[in-house]
Amino acid sequence: MATASLLTAKPFLSSSSTPSSLSSLTNTPVLLSCAQQKKCNATRPLTLCKTLSDESPPVAPSPVIITKRSLSICFLTSFVFSLASRGDSSANAAILEADDDDELMEKVKRDRKKRLEKQGVISSANQEKGYLQDLVYKLSKVGQAIDKNDLSTASFVLGGSTDTDWVRKANIAFTKLSSSPDEKTQVDTFNSSLASLISSVTGNDIESSKTAFVSSATAFEKWTALTGLVGQLKGL
Repeated sequence: MATASLLTAKPFLSSSSTPSSLSSLTNTPVLLSCAQQKKCNATRPLTLCKTLSDESPPVAPSPVIITKRSLSICFLTSFVFSLASRGDSSANAAILEADDDDELMEKVKRDRKKRLEKQGVISSANQEKGYLQDLVYKLSKVGQAIDKNDLSTASFVLGGSTDTDWVRKANIAFTKLSSSPDEKTQVDTFNSSLASLISSVTGNDIESSKTAFVSSATAFEKWTALTGLVGQLKGL
């Protein structure tokens, strides 16, 4: 009876169950644990059983955190550097300004010394001031005559040449009281204009005489202003 059951069961397994079981076994993937795979393939430590859930997501870079304290430190640092740079600039400017002040003070002292020396020379030059006062008188007379178109009177006052006594004495005063280049330039201009005035008056040229007279008088006034004689001569 048992033999008959086994005999009947064998064809059942061979005919119906066996093929389906074999196909299901061949189509079913074999799942091994990680430990089993490592044991089976120890030379290649590559894990084949890793699932999608085991994969860790990429780590995002941590954001830069800006706090009030960091902003305050940055602002304070910038402020300190700006103050330092301003301090250096102010110090350099102060040094340059001090140098300029020193140079200016030295120039003022030199100018004051020259002015005092000039005043001393003028105060002691009474004779020369007399020569210059006579020059002022001559020019006043010549100007009045030319204004009236009276060139004969103007020629008489001038003397007809630059070699007259009053012209020589005037140049003595010019030489003694002139110290700066500007003063000497005005003396040369005066003498040149005076020569033209005498020549124009002698030639009876009224227009040229007027022009030369204005040039002579202007040069003399500038010279007296430069030397400080304006208030010491009458008629100016």
